[in-house]
Amino acid sequence: MNFRIGHGYDVHRLVPGRKLWLGGISVPYIMGLAGHSDADVLIHAICDALLGAMASGDIGHHFPDTDESFRDIDSKVLLKKVSEMMHEDGWTLGNLDSTLIMEEPKLSPYIDEMRTIIAGILNADIKKISIKATTSEGMGPEGRGESITAHAVVLIERV
Repeated sequence: MNFRIGHGYDVHRLVPGRKLWLGGISVPYIMGLAGHSDADVLIHAICDALLGAMASGDIGHHFPDTDESFRDIDSKVLLKKVSEMMHEDGWTLGNLDSTLIMEEPKLSPYIDEMRTIIAGILNADIKKISIKATTSEGMGPEGRGESITAHAVVLIERV
């Protein structure tokens, strides 16, 4: 099999007193995401998508929240480890398509920087990295400003 597809999903609650990390950057906002690591939902969804495409479990299996060595870890480090696993197993990224679901803050000023960072970590051309942001039109926990959700779909191919 020369191609595989993976899907990743993550959601974290918004809480006061934490930085908001999305796509590997700190986004200015009045709240951040609760989690064992830096709680970067986008990178977590991408990790799960890649791990799923490789049939290698999920982010919780490889980086459990019961392991204190991962407390407050920069999620870019986790994505780098997953990327290394992918390359060591003979895969490369075909493309990544991802969506963040949230009401605020608006992300358009930050999307290109996120794409650049993620492309660098995955050793991929930026043209293979898609990041979109949408609202839930005021509905559900995202619409009430309680959480941020991320979905990611990847295509990986044999090198």
